[in-house]
Amino acid sequence: MSSRLKNQQEILDKLGITQLNAMQEEAQLAIENVAEVMLLSPTGTGKTLAFLLPLLAVLDPNVEEVQLLILVPSRELAIQIEQVVREMGTGYKTNAVYGGRAVGKDKVDLKHPPAILIGTPGRIADHVRRRTFSTRFLQALVLDEFDKSLEIGFAVDMEEIIRALPALEKKVLTSATQEVDVPDFVRLTNPTTIDYLDEGIAQLTVKTILSPTKDKLPTLADALAHLGNHPGIIFCNFKASIQRVSDFLTEKNIPHGCFYGGMEQQDRERALLKFRNGTHQLLLATDLAARGIDIPEISFIIHYHLPVRSQEFTHRNGRTARMHQEGTAYVLQWADEPLPDFIGQPEVEILQPAPLPTASAWVTLFVSGGRRDKISKGDIAGLFFKQGQLRPEHLGTIELKQDCAFVAVQANKVKHLLQLIDNTKLKNKKVRITEI
Repeated sequence: MSSRLKNQQEILDKLGITQLNAMQEEAQLAIENVAEVMLLSPTGTGKTLAFLLPLLAVLDPNVEEVQLLILVPSRELAIQIEQVVREMGTGYKTNAVYGGRAVGKDKVDLKHPPAILIGTPGRIADHVRRRTFSTRFLQALVLDEFDKSLEIGFAVDMEEIIRALPALEKKVLTSATQEVDVPDFVRLTNPTTIDYLDEGIAQLTVKTILSPTKDKLPTLADALAHLGNHPGIIFCNFKASIQRVSDFLTEKNIPHGCFYGGMEQQDRERALLKFRNGTHQLLLATDLAARGIDIPEISFIIHYHLPVRSQEFTHRNGRTARMHQEGTAYVLQWADEPLPDFIGQPEVEILQPAPLPTASAWVTLFVSGGRRDKISKGDIAGLFFKQGQLRPEHLGTIELKQDCAFVAVQANKVKHLLQLIDNTKLKNKKVRITEI
């Protein structure tokens, strides 16, 4: 086995992946062999790993400057990719910078430049202007979900960044959208296109749920009872609508998280984290959650409001029925409300009476120590098992950050656990452990 394949197998083992899917294998081959690749694939099909694996091979461990730049449209996607690179155990310094994060933190991270820099175009362009890092050795550029970055107004920043990269040898553009226009400033000459956008469509079922009244909240409660305790996303078009639906679900004692653009960054991150680890089974979201963020396999999505454009309908639906997985998208429709042409005439779901969803069996604990304190996931699990007296089935997902960690624990074990381990030492650091 070649050293490259051996290294790749080690990475996949660390990620718990037995085999790459067809899209990832084809993308890897293309990125290794040509200078420009356009990767089109639905949300959740593994595009991040598809471009990271081959691009790691072009990095030079002897160069202590930024060599790979990944531009993304959202803070969440920047954080997510940074986490994936760290979990791969590449040995290359990696940092993410984005709007809403203290510039001082950026300066600390970039003082010793990472080999891999991930960020939103606005923040990266600001650092390019300030010459915070050198672009002389930057040879690979990824524009991840590039059409979304253009859509939300990053075109000027992206153009400025690309003009400042004199040594580029590889360009990879990714999107979950068909028929996207690539601006001239990207300077693509003859890209190879990998198109898997039709994958997953066969597994998706679209149905309507009819509301007898214009106010659809009572029908939403009936729908959630009918669907049972399974993970799902409820999409709304407006922040105010999310607040109204959230208040209603709270009155009904239906646990849920919220995710939209106007939230504080910490609250957004924690909402996604609790959804990923099962603390919340339901997420109320705007189209900010329609693509490009890391969420688990979900059973259903509900369009409380329909999006205006067919593309957003597709992206929302892409959160379920991912590659080789089945899923259902429900359109919550007032009986007198016409459906747009892009939906067609879906089958009507007849709701069966059932009890409302109950609270999750999991809660999330915050640990006040992280990677910077030389703390690993194994250290945290060891503390919870030995001193905390948990059994493996009581411990869920552990997410490790630079300065903290989040741990899913079975709810009925938390009170006793905190009595045993809060304010204890972990790798020579006294840590506070609290429920969030």
